[in-house]
Amino acid sequence: MEEFVRRHENKVYRNAVAIMCNKADAEDIMQDVFLKYMEKAPFFQSVEHEAAWLTRVTVNHCRSRLRSPWRKKTEPLLDIYPAQDNEQQSMIETISALPPKYRAAICLFYYEGYSTKEIADITKQKESTVRSHLTRARNMLKVFLGGES
Repeated sequence: MEEFVRRHENKVYRNAVAIMCNKADAEDIMQDVFLKYMEKAPFFQSVEHEAAWLTRVTVNHCRSRLRSPWRKKTEPLLDIYPAQDNEQQSMIETISALPPKYRAAICLFYYEGYSTKEIADITKQKESTVRSHLTRARNMLKVFLGGES
């Protein structure tokens, strides 16, 4: 179990931080994901299948947490995001300003390298919905960053 966690902790944490925009929530999500793995003890045919399962469980836990009524009573802490420079910090804050469904699509596509079909499988949405979310997120980012819409 310890080796499994070491192998996947960075990926699960990155996905959770990207969707939740909160370090504490991301740590809770990460813990929940690995607990779920211990409870289910699933058998994976390959490392890719293992990573896809973890990503799907991470996204589902994030969605559940975002729907929680308690979540609406909290405020994000933007100073906790790791960034190498001001430009990167600005980009992280801009992506964090996106609605969760668009933020998840952007992070899974650009940071994790999943295709739109893979994202659709992970998030249990149609591929056209994922493409639509990516397009809308890109347009929002353009507006936020001062580009033409």
